[in-house]
Amino acid sequence: MFDKFQTILEFIRTYYNKPEGLISLHEPHFGGNERKYVLDSIDSTFVSSVGAYVDRFESMICDYTGASFAIATVNGTAALHMSLLLAGVKRDDLVITQPLTFIATCNAISYIGAEPLFIDNDKHTMGMSAGKLKEFLELNATIKDNACFHRASGKRISACVPMHTFGHPVDLDEIVALCQSFSIPLIEDAAESIGSKYKGKHTGTFGLMGAFSFNGNKTITCGGGGMIVTNDERLGKLAKHLTTQAKVPHAWEFVHDQIGYNYRLPNLNAAMACAQMEVLDDYIISKRDLAGQYKSLFSELEMTFMTEPVNTFSNYWLNAVLVADRSERDAFLQYSNDRKVSVRPAWTLMNKLTMFKNCVSGDLSNAIELEDRLISLPSSVKIDG
Repeated sequence: MFDKFQTILEFIRTYYNKPEGLISLHEPHFGGNERKYVLDSIDSTFVSSVGAYVDRFESMICDYTGASFAIATVNGTAALHMSLLLAGVKRDDLVITQPLTFIATCNAISYIGAEPLFIDNDKHTMGMSAGKLKEFLELNATIKDNACFHRASGKRISACVPMHTFGHPVDLDEIVALCQSFSIPLIEDAAESIGSKYKGKHTGTFGLMGAFSFNGNKTITCGGGGMIVTNDERLGKLAKHLTTQAKVPHAWEFVHDQIGYNYRLPNLNAAMACAQMEVLDDYIISKRDLAGQYKSLFSELEMTFMTEPVNTFSNYWLNAVLVADRSERDAFLQYSNDRKVSVRPAWTLMNKLTMFKNCVSGDLSNAIELEDRLISLPSSVKIDG
């Protein structure tokens, strides 16, 4: 077993040409106009939430994803929180999501006072299982006055939030159809999937809204940063208004017409984001090349490398492999991290956390298996020259 682990580490160190020292799980790469644009933002004195780079970043995201409207936010959690509010999620509602996800998904739901309702992950996409969603809704949901309710609790199911795990798109055709059939707004947690597509269409653009993240560990970054995308003009304008403290535009007066949020992205961060957007396609080429090499390596080791699902194009934000069981997982984690090669387990399932242990859940057998067996691997962009 340890010979196999050593083979993996030798491959990683050779790929990154780093025979010694720490190899991070995913570190940012700055080789373009980041410094130039940030200094330009400083020189302009527009470093906060008003500035040309904010507008440019939003325009670049619209062009790249095909969304009609894009609203830049301070981070992906803020983007998801605002998306849920705009979708009409209220206190004590239920919001469908998956147990294997990053905590931000459930935190955003909780900020409203709503509760996650956990539907199992799919073994291949690692995102929400369309089949398990269908099974749960048919057995446990009812439609009344064009809204969906959970039969046992009587609570309204006010949104569905699948997360595109590690950049791999979920089965969007079936999930979209189910949400429409049960009158549930679809909000895509696309935090990890910039550049990923389902049947040629960019993730985040299938539902009512989508939320992206540009945290320091994402495919592209501006230190923090998030983005709401939507094709709904009313929601797009309202998102910009509410994320800007709900201030009524005026040359000098301060009038606010409802509760707002200080969620707008600073121009300083947006400057870096614009430079990163310019090289995004090159980064994805690099990441997909690494994924191809990982795939070849693990086929020789008879281990299951997680590949993009059928009908999708994945950014392969984080590459992942399934080992035999939790015992092998823990042994590999210890062996690799002891040798300064950062590998990580999947997140602890959300339904196991104290805050969410009493939430409604369907059968979660796939998520449990993924948690036991999944390891994410170093996946930083490598640009030669």
